[in-house]
Amino acid sequence: MGNSVVGQGPVDLAIVIVNYNTRDLLRDCLASIFASRLEGSCAVYVVDNHSTDGSAAMVRAEFPAVHVIEQPANTGYAAANNVGLRAAGVEGGEPPRYVLLLNPDTLLKPDDLAQMLAFMEAHPQAGAAGPKLVRQDGSLDKACRRSFPSPESAFYRLSGLSRLFPRHPRFGRYNLEYLDPDQVAEVDSIVGAFMLMPGAVVQQVGLLDERFFMYGEDIDLCFRIKERGYKVYYNPAVTVLHYKGASSRQRSTPTIIHFYRAMALFHDKHYRARTFFLLNWLIYLGIVILGALALLRNALRPAGHKRVASA
Repeated sequence: MGNSVVGQGPVDLAIVIVNYNTRDLLRDCLASIFASRLEGSCAVYVVDNHSTDGSAAMVRAEFPAVHVIEQPANTGYAAANNVGLRAAGVEGGEPPRYVLLLNPDTLLKPDDLAQMLAFMEAHPQAGAAGPKLVRQDGSLDKACRRSFPSPESAFYRLSGLSRLFPRHPRFGRYNLEYLDPDQVAEVDSIVGAFMLMPGAVVQQVGLLDERFFMYGEDIDLCFRIKERGYKVYYNPAVTVLHYKGASSRQRSTPTIIHFYRAMALFHDKHYRARTFFLLNWLIYLGIVILGALALLRNALRPAGHKRVASA
């Protein structure tokens, strides 16, 4: 990989990683970044959200070129990413050519970053792009390509129709399961686990909305990017391993609450004003009921089988 030290001008790629008690996964993630065959300058920022597992000390000892920012408390995913983006110079002056939001529970192959950057160069209208994310068992991480949770798609999701007919172009539109997972596609949203964007676009549309503690902030950012006329792409030519949920499973009940709260916040921010009030009430009621059921199911599971919500 090219130099990871910021020079006199803006870097070609700034990578922001928010970490919370995932030291070992973070180590592997950083090692995969530094093993990348990448030309140009790159700066890596790890924002540690008040971990207690020695994550920050590990990074300083084993990856001295990485910029480590320790938070005094767990401020949430969106707020911590904004700390890293500001440190990378996105908010003022000339931003990095590209910025990448990357989760610590991802593992890159040596050519992944170069291929994604080449994809962005070939698609100058792109405001954001993400790769095909796969789980440990090889299955597709469905969150890596999504439609916006409009009132219509939210209804299909909350009513269970999306589960009954996942490959139907109407009922399954949220997770886009009717699309070939190996074809490039323009989509509404990708996931913050790997979100590559031109720095100038982020500077134009603004940072992540910190009202989203975790979940929803990536969809909201994609919504604002598309509002400005840019496109969002899913690029399955690059496949990235995503362990997913490593930090959030440590606090499964709060993450479920944050997930359903994010659903309500996104609807309130982008759709409430243009949706019939009775439908608004039904959507909010559905979110509350599904959230309560999710909490109940999680409480009844054995401690070793606790789950977190999935976008």
